[in-house]
Amino acid sequence: MTKAEIVQDIIDQLSADLDLFLRAAKSAHAAATHEECQPDNKYDTLALESSYVAQGQANRAQEIRESINIYRQLAVATESEVVKLASLVTLEADNGSSRSVFIGPVEGGRKICHDGREIMVITPTSPLGKELLGKSVGDTADIATGAKRIEYEIVDLC
Repeated sequence: MTKAEIVQDIIDQLSADLDLFLRAAKSAHAAATHEECQPDNKYDTLALESSYVAQGQANRAQEIRESINIYRQLAVATESEVVKLASLVTLEADNGSSRSVFIGPVEGGRKICHDGREIMVITPTSPLGKELLGKSVGDTADIATGAKRIEYEIVDLC
């Protein structure tokens, strides 16, 4: 598994989301402009509400386009001894569970499945991302999750 493949998986998932949002925006726009949705009185707001939905979906589609462009320009080829942007990090918790995270520039919280392995995209501005940046294999990251804290050890980095 290479980081370039992971980035491509992220781009593919974003592209599928973009298609979905574009279709939804067109559908909401069609509903907003349909003759049956024209208001009968000042209290009939169905067309107005549909136009708000269409605008929101179009805005999200634009955000996704920008994210796709950012990921297409992301340099992933360099290997590093420390966690940085475009690092793939495997973490192990105190209880023995492990998780993989990819430090991406945008779209934090997105989960992708690559070679049967779930990888969560986190950004450098997230609490976990801030804690991991600059650390190496063997270092620990202490993260608060609600009322408890979890300590993760970096067991693999590429």
